Amino acid sequence: MAIPSETFALVQKHDGFSGKAEGPSIESLDLYLDAATIALPELADGQVLIKMAMASINPSDLHYIKGEYGHPRVKGAAAGFEGVGEVVAGNGAYAQSLVGKRVAFTVDPAGSGAWADYAITSAKVCIPVREDMRNEDAAGHVVNPLTAMAMFDIVRKSETSSFIMTAANSQLCKLMTALGRDEGIAPIAVVRKQEQAAHLEELGARHVLCTASDDFQEVARATIKQEKPRVLLDAVANQVSADIFAAMPNRARWIVYGKLDPQPPAFREMGQFVFMEKRIEGFWLTRWFMSTPPEEQMRIIGEVQERFVSGKWQTEVAETIRLKDAMSDLAGALRNANGKVMLVP
Repeated sequence: MAIPSETFALVQKHDGFSGKAEGPSIESLDLYLDAATIALPELADGQVLIKMAMASINPSDLHYIKGEYGHPRVKGAAAGFEGVGEVVAGNGAYAQSLVGKRVAFTVDPAGSGAWADYAITSAKVCIPVREDMRNEDAAGHVVNPLTAMAMFDIVRKSETSSFIMTAANSQLCKLMTALGRDEGIAPIAVVRKQEQAAHLEELGARHVLCTASDDFQEVARATIKQEKPRVLLDAVANQVSADIFAAMPNRARWIVYGKLDPQPPAFREMGQFVFMEKRIEGFWLTRWFMSTPPEEQMRIIGEVQERFVSGKWQTEVAETIRLKDAMSDLAGALRNANGKVMLVP
C-alpha cells in the first residue's frame, strides 16, 4: 500500500499543564481538541507507522488532554495513549519485521497519538497480538490489563486474604476482581451506584459497598473488620478513601493510581503510620515497565492474552464511536458509559 503522508486526528489545542486538578470528566471536546488533518513526520529509526483499527479511552487520556497528567500537552499533536492496528511501515530491522502484523501499542505523549487514522510509535512498545484476540480486548491490552496484573501482584505479595478497590465498576477493577476470584483473594468493591453491585458480584466480588448508601460507613467498617484487607487499590483518592484506609488493619497499604475526585482527602490518624506500620504509595505503569525485566514482562503479556482469549477476562464495551463523530458524540458517551468507550476510524 502507499504510505500516507498525513492523517485525520483529534489534535491538542493547548501546550503544557493547565495548573488545575478538575478530574477526568469532560463536558465538551471542543475545549481541548480540534478535528484536523495533520502531516505525518518521517519515521525515525526504530519507529513504525500503524493503521489504526481501534483506540481505547482511559481516564489518563482525559487527564492528559485537560493538562492534568504527568506529561505536558503538545499543541498540534494527536491525542490518545493506546490502541490496536496493523503496522504498515517501519524504519529499522526490528520495526520492519512488524510490517503486516496486528499490534497493540502505546505512544509517547509528545508524539503521534492513537486518536487518529494513523499513529507513529516505537517498535519496542508494540505487542503482536494473537489472531484469536478481539480488537476490543487488544485496543486496551496495555494500560488496564498490565496495570491489573502488576497491582494484583502487590496484593498477592502482601499475603492478604482480601483487598479493596475504589471506582470498582471500571474495566481495570473488573479485571482485578476476576483475578481475585481465580486466586482466592476476596475482592471488596467500592462503587457509587447500587445498580452496579450485581454484576460485580457475578464477576467474583465478595462484597460490594455503595458510597451512596446511608449506612455506607457502618457497613464498610464491619466488612473491613471481618475480612481484614491489607491493600487498598485506589483510583479516587478522596475522603472516602482516607476513611477506608483509617479503618484497615496493621501494615495496610494505600496504593493510589488515579485521582478521579479533585477534592483532597484529610487523614487524621497520623499515629497509624508509626504504630500500625501503614503506608501510602503511588503506582504508575510507566515505572513498572522501567523496573520489570523484559522476560517477566513477556510472561505477563502472554498471560494477559490467554486470559482474554479463554474468556476469563473480557473488555466490556459500552459504546464505539467513529473518529469523525467524536467531537460531537464522545463527551456524552463517556458521561453515560457503563463500560469502555472505543474510537474507530
